[in-house]
Amino acid sequence: MQSIVLLLLYCACRSLSAAPSPNIILILADDIGAEVVGAYGGESFETPRLDQMASEGLRLEHGHAQPLCTPSRVKLMTGQYNFRNYQHFAYLDASETTFAHLLSEAGYVTGVIGKWQLFDNRFQDIEGALPGDAGFDSYVLWQLKAEQRGSRYWSPLIDHNGDVRQYGEGIFGPDILNAAARDFIRANRSKPFFLYYPMVLPHSPFVNTPDMRQQSADDQQRFAAMIAYMDKLVGNVIDTVKENGLTDNTVIIFLGDNGTDRNIVSRYRGAEIEGAKGKTLNHGTRVPFLLWAPGRIMPRVSTSMVNLADVLPTLADLAGASRPEFIPSDGISLVPLFDRDTELERENLFIHYDPRWPTGRPARYAFDRRWKYYEDGRFYDIQSDPLEQHSIAAAKLTREGLIAYRALQSRVRTMEGRFASGERWRPTVAFVLVGAALLISVLVLVWAFRLVRRMPDS
Repeated sequence: MQSIVLLLLYCACRSLSAAPSPNIILILADDIGAEVVGAYGGESFETPRLDQMASEGLRLEHGHAQPLCTPSRVKLMTGQYNFRNYQHFAYLDASETTFAHLLSEAGYVTGVIGKWQLFDNRFQDIEGALPGDAGFDSYVLWQLKAEQRGSRYWSPLIDHNGDVRQYGEGIFGPDILNAAARDFIRANRSKPFFLYYPMVLPHSPFVNTPDMRQQSADDQQRFAAMIAYMDKLVGNVIDTVKENGLTDNTVIIFLGDNGTDRNIVSRYRGAEIEGAKGKTLNHGTRVPFLLWAPGRIMPRVSTSMVNLADVLPTLADLAGASRPEFIPSDGISLVPLFDRDTELERENLFIHYDPRWPTGRPARYAFDRRWKYYEDGRFYDIQSDPLEQHSIAAAKLTREGLIAYRALQSRVRTMEGRFASGERWRPTVAFVLVGAALLISVLVLVWAFRLVRRMPDS
């Protein structure tokens, strides 16, 4: 009898070790805070497919991004704090090792479909990473280069592996990209694949969608329609996974890249929340953070503190890929959270935010579920003061607050890194334009003064 038990255990271990690496789909929505999604307590917008994804998978209650687009994407793709490798807005250094490199080396087919915006920007003469540089085998992208900016929505301009296509009136860009994502899944269903799907929705400009064509709609109504359409497209991806028999061996991760647009107001757990994109407020960084894998994850809500740097080690862990020693361990794998009884021991998060873009001021800070400490000494109770209007002096803190103050202060002080500039970034072209405007103003004043002097006395 004992020999039979041992044989069964051996066979089970062999079966587990021989299990194929899971397909991985990473979906990144553009400008969506956690307060927008129903599963998190959002009351203004319809997100039935995301809510279902949350109820069937792992919902991380305290998931945080950077406050702005490119800082988040660089952190997400490389698993590193911004002070290590964030150099310019809309730019990723082509020499960086990304999650696509790691998964490609582990035998995955890799593809990226959606928004790129990591090669250059319209203010600086720079050239960063193209998809091939970043480890992707194929791509279908909007704004691969600044010169290809075009429209992302109606009549879009989209690059299909070097074939730049201008679509006509009546064609909605998110539909083209979603169809390409579904085609990628179908084409690679017989091999392990990694699909990175950085969506263009629901970033401004706020537009009508194929499901809502109301010309009199305001931005709030259009945003609601865009959220509903984004949710629908995420559902299309999940349905394609199911239709191709990949449910038990696919992990889908859904994230936001930063907080909601500042012009949008969301009803959240009975209160109105203004979007805080670009700001270091909690609503500027707290984003939906969902993992769905029916074959691997038991449905649960986790209170662990997590951030975008955790995605790369999570993907590497899932794929059985080794992380090179030269990549700093800024993030940790979230795979242990697949066990419903496990939480991470991490008690706080650190953010180095140096946007190098007109939106947002640089800031270094650490925070836990209640308190936040900035490098300049400001300290807030973000539960009672979410807009951070009243900094609390250390001398006025309770024992609980003082313990948090010291822990967060220590976290910030022991972190490496510094700002490129302590002030809000301005592009060189801005100084040229301001200088030209001042020069013209001076010339006009001189001309007017001379004209007045030449006029005869009355």
